[in-house]
Amino acid sequence: MIDILREIGMIDRALDSIANIEFKQIDLARGQYLYVVRIYEHPGIISEQLSNLIKVDRTTIARAVKKLEKNGFIERKSDQTNKKIKRLYVTQKGKDIYPFIIRENQYSNSEALKGFSEKEAQQVHDYLVRIRQNIDGDWDTVKHGGKRQY
Repeated sequence: MIDILREIGMIDRALDSIANIEFKQIDLARGQYLYVVRIYEHPGIISEQLSNLIKVDRTTIARAVKKLEKNGFIERKSDQTNKKIKRLYVTQKGKDIYPFIIRENQYSNSEALKGFSEKEAQQVHDYLVRIRQNIDGDWDTVKHGGKRQY
């Protein structure tokens, strides 16, 4: 079988390393930009939903949210009807850095797709969506304590 996950992993690590260097100037630590973007795009999201979007466990979400809140990028607010539920929002500081993060993403995207026709780029996208959808079921199973079926 062709090992595409190794290639995807190398791409992910390279882009993550680049982002961490670029985002250091705006005081975002390792991988935090992703949280800011998802919360910006989904104002009022709760941690569980964020966990599903980013595909990380609740402990990782809690740690990242705490750091981002401490650094003034996001804030937690109690839900209107259920005060136990904490909703996440970006602060003005988070809103101010969003365009910079998006520009960086667009640049990385264009670099990654150099030499691809529009049709080829769409095919790559469609294949990656299918791969992610295949993995989603496995993620849900493991996340909820289930065992993988080998």
